[in-house]
Amino acid sequence: MTGRSGAVWALVITSVAGFMAALDNLVVTTALPSIRKSLGGELAELEWTVNAYTLTFAVLLMLGASLGDRFGRRRLFLTGLAVFTGASAAAALSPGINELIAFRAVQGVGAAIMMPLTLTLLTAAVPPARRGAALGIFSAVTGLAVASGPLIGGSLTEHLSWQWIFWLNVPVGLVLLPLARLRLKESYAPDARLDVPGTLLVSGGLFGIVYGLVNANSDGWTSPTVLGALIVGAALLAGFIRHGFRAKRPMLPMRLFRNRAFFGINMASMLMFLGMFGSIFLLSQYFQGVLGYSPTEAGLRMLPWTGMPMLVAPVAGILSDRFGGRPVVVAGLALQAAGLAYFATIIAPDASYASQLPGLIVGGVGMALYFAPAASLVMSSVRPEEQGIASGANNALREVGGALGVAVLATVFSAQGGYDSARSFTDGTAPAVWIGAAAVGLAALAALLIPGRRAARPPESAVATERAPVAV
Repeated sequence: MTGRSGAVWALVITSVAGFMAALDNLVVTTALPSIRKSLGGELAELEWTVNAYTLTFAVLLMLGASLGDRFGRRRLFLTGLAVFTGASAAAALSPGINELIAFRAVQGVGAAIMMPLTLTLLTAAVPPARRGAALGIFSAVTGLAVASGPLIGGSLTEHLSWQWIFWLNVPVGLVLLPLARLRLKESYAPDARLDVPGTLLVSGGLFGIVYGLVNANSDGWTSPTVLGALIVGAALLAGFIRHGFRAKRPMLPMRLFRNRAFFGINMASMLMFLGMFGSIFLLSQYFQGVLGYSPTEAGLRMLPWTGMPMLVAPVAGILSDRFGGRPVVVAGLALQAAGLAYFATIIAPDASYASQLPGLIVGGVGMALYFAPAASLVMSSVRPEEQGIASGANNALREVGGALGVAVLATVFSAQGGYDSARSFTDGTAPAVWIGAAAVGLAALAALLIPGRRAARPPESAVATERAPVAV
């Protein structure tokens, strides 16, 4: 297998796997009415069919990256892919709502093991000169999966059945498993060891934070359960940060955040997902509940926004190779914030599609420009042996940002409006989308912390990125 063909295979395998894992964040949302009709369940149980996946995915991402560094990235990637595929089949066969929630949680476990290793395996397989373009394509595919989840879920539910949102993963996973075994090279982080105290602290802390966030809207921010989960989670994460400074070999060395590039891109990622996830959650309902589109029709009309990453991100990856990732990321986040702000100004019960189109296009181009170089900036800001945990940290922060976005924007929506009428819905959605636009605007400011190409010193991380991880 030549170097070029190995890089192509790595890009195909990791992109498809990343698409599946990212897709399942929001693919269930438009299928919830059909799931309730088929399996029953109260509103809280239906919410957990979405939240169970987000919870285990966010909590175990750091652990998945650490296990891959220690026991082999390809080996753990295959393990995560097998768990994800099997749990997808089990979810499709679920006889009741409780079983579906349980298998959604197992799906999140598989995705958490698989997802952080996709970037590490891809980075190891692609030469540095072409890494920006490859990571741009990868980011375009995963970004498209996040944004198009409601469209795909709605289309499958409308034309087939809700079970097909899970069955879709099974043949894809069964094809990827032998391909990954044959076409991906094994790699390890040199002298990697498991950090048990750090793993327990970060897993418990993220569980508390995400559990509190996903229950805040239904139980209330001041309920003892939510407050207790948030307080305990914050305390455990504070302990994890202290551990990262004091331990000799922590799973996530806090010194990484002293690197302006690593700190800037991670803060930008968390804030961007906060604004994007919360806005997609509300706007997809606006298209269906207020404007009267079917799930498929709503998804098609959102394509100028959700489909733009597939068109623009590969070009943006090439631009980041040429001019550096910082200006591309900052421009993308600024455009996305502008698109959301525009949408917040024109949203109304009778808003025409022509009036919505500029906001959708500008926001879509901005999202594409962000996704393309973001992965490259994360991976190039650390040494090769730290790339797995850096990928896991970035994905965990993005998931927490997404959960926070849905919780915060839904709370703003409930305070300012509701589901009583079309006017009430838009009265709640407009200020919530303004909050989303502000969060993405703050993400653009955070991205300014990333050193420009000329300002950046030639650090050991940048030099070390020229070397692939230890390959077997």
